[in-house]
Amino acid sequence: MSDPVSASPPAVTDAAIADLRDRLARFRQVETARGHDLDGTAPEWIARLVQRWRDDYDWRAHEQRVRDLPWRLVETSRGPIRVVHHRVPGAPTVVLLHGWPDSVLRFDRVAPLLRDLDVIVPALPGFPFAAPVPSGGVGAAEAGALLAEALAELAPEGAVLSAGDVGTDVAEGVLLHDRSRVAALHFTDVSQYHFLHGLPEDLTAEERAYVERGHAWQAAEGAYMHEQSTRPLTLAVGLGDSPAGLLAWIGEKLDRWTDHGGDLAAVFSDDELLTWISAYWFTGSIGTAITPYAVPSRKPEDRVAIPTVFTVFPRDLVNAPRSFAERLFDVRGWTEHAHGGHFAAWEQPEAYASGVRAAVAARRPLR
Repeated sequence: MSDPVSASPPAVTDAAIADLRDRLARFRQVETARGHDLDGTAPEWIARLVQRWRDDYDWRAHEQRVRDLPWRLVETSRGPIRVVHHRVPGAPTVVLLHGWPDSVLRFDRVAPLLRDLDVIVPALPGFPFAAPVPSGGVGAAEAGALLAEALAELAPEGAVLSAGDVGTDVAEGVLLHDRSRVAALHFTDVSQYHFLHGLPEDLTAEERAYVERGHAWQAAEGAYMHEQSTRPLTLAVGLGDSPAGLLAWIGEKLDRWTDHGGDLAAVFSDDELLTWISAYWFTGSIGTAITPYAVPSRKPEDRVAIPTVFTVFPRDLVNAPRSFAERLFDVRGWTEHAHGGHFAAWEQPEAYASGVRAAVAARRPLR
């Protein structure tokens, strides 16, 4: 393990910042068909954010805050993993797992609410701020195996895993590799892969409606997932070479997947949104961060007999009913909130923190 200073992500060079501004200065507004009911990121919104990113946004101010976080670098047999570790010796350990298209920044608002806990926020391999691994990016099961090995050093007494989105898949990867280190689980969703593959035959009417709703969502909104899983190399070229393309791809998800009531600024200021996207741009990680979509990952084949708490938010992508979650996990708590979307730790940090604390209270003894 290296010291905290060298564990920090490297600073972006002045040349990289100048290159981004040059590319944004040469932004070309793409012609699209008019007079049709077309969907996607609004051209006017892109043009406004491109101008702000080029002329008014200061990456250095945000970069310093990120680099000043208490980073640790842990070496494993599968490669290194970089984590933010808010250490509280003797306190229960909670591991906060982000998803796509975000990073450790997802937990900026919730971590301060958990200062009495030992909080670890891994930068998942291939994602922004992550330590480079030999393969560049890894599937969720491989990320889980790497994290499980790192937990031997980071949380020798065991940990509560808290996750949503891809982070949920990574948590299940940890369970595949070593359940003995997991004291409890806290999830905001059931991975969509559970309704896309291997469904049981005895679904209830409520569960069948959930599966139908999930497939309808996939047909209407899941093109990104299909493209990232089937043609990741092709997609990576456009997103990795064009900041405007990256802004459109990620910005659409930050807009559509949050519960903002028609005003995205209520959840993300322009600078916050541009920081999340700049993290992908400056680390060059968009092509590796989509690896969990492209690389098939196994799921636990048996019901997971570990205390599990769900906090469910109404504007998340496809919410499973409790009965379906209970087929997979030992559900000890289930709270459905009135507000919040896919990035719940960012949108509703107090509600998210309450779910984490419920999981901490429900954790099983490991020794």
